[in-house]
Amino acid sequence: MTKPRRPRRQRYSRRPPPGSAPGTIVPPLAGGPAPRLHVIAYGPDRIAAHSPPTVREIGRPPAGTRVSWIDVQGLGDVEVIRALGAQFGLHALAIADIIHVDQRPKVEAYDTHLFIVGRMPQQGDRVSTEQVALIIGKDFVVTFQERPGDCFDLVRQRLAQPASRLRQSGADYLGYALIDAMVDSYFPVLEHFGEQIEALESGVFDRPDPAIISRIHDVKRDLLELRRAIWPQRELVNALLREDTPFIQPTTRLYLRDCADHAFQLMDVVEIHREIASGLVDLYLSSLSARMNEIMKVLTIIATIFIPLGFVAGVYGMNFDRGASPLNMPELGWWFGYPFALGVMLAIALGMLGYFWRRGWLGEGRK
Repeated sequence: MTKPRRPRRQRYSRRPPPGSAPGTIVPPLAGGPAPRLHVIAYGPDRIAAHSPPTVREIGRPPAGTRVSWIDVQGLGDVEVIRALGAQFGLHALAIADIIHVDQRPKVEAYDTHLFIVGRMPQQGDRVSTEQVALIIGKDFVVTFQERPGDCFDLVRQRLAQPASRLRQSGADYLGYALIDAMVDSYFPVLEHFGEQIEALESGVFDRPDPAIISRIHDVKRDLLELRRAIWPQRELVNALLREDTPFIQPTTRLYLRDCADHAFQLMDVVEIHREIASGLVDLYLSSLSARMNEIMKVLTIIATIFIPLGFVAGVYGMNFDRGASPLNMPELGWWFGYPFALGVMLAIALGMLGYFWRRGWLGEGRK
């Protein structure tokens, strides 16, 4: 029976045809979630949050705040994205990269803002990653997510605490906190894969059936998907550590080093898991071969035991006429002839089993 294919992540983004002008935007396919806006303006002594229904109602930051975080969840309406781009002075190329998802994690510096593309893991029936675009300006951060739901809840909780460093720092530190949250969100996913690989390793030893190979293939494919996201994300963090990167303060680069360490750790864990998963295929084939050898050994022992038994049965089944010669099968006329033949067969079988056991061919044998 053919194994059913796992459902693929629904795609709603399209790319412009080859040869299009730079910044060309292709409207997404129907079914993409409509943008939902959420604004958090904060400062050391005040924080204000609201969810404006339209871009025009975002308004100016309230008095007493110095950083604004505009979070956009959903990219189904191109006009809303364009309106946000016009309000915050986003470059046309940046707007195109926001709408055309599946971008490689990267950093691009413009005159008025820093454009960052990261990827956030989505754990489900099949592991996938979601694009998250960050715009870091002098006093604002704008994030664009493909759909509602993210890993920024702890960042929002820290913003609600007056004594947190986020409230005392600028927009670059908020950008670092969001990038760090995306990087750290890969750790629980990789821990889950570690548990899966351990279970597969036990299954390969205990019951190496063909279904395990299919599961190993799924794990290897998911790990490859994670590697494609983590590898360039590590380069992204390294690019932010350069001294010539605008809109990033030297004090924030110190924390970005810790984020870079986490990215390197993730890459090491992914590579280790991939090596173990690849080794499980060889281990499965070795276990299957060893099990087949055990089966063949048992069958060979059984066949070997029955060879002399078949010889004895063949000799006593020739039925030579005893009346023609006294040498023709004299034991056929013996009172104990039949029990004697069975006893000889049993003695041969037990003797061969004992010999195989002593040689270690049957069970553990003699130590």
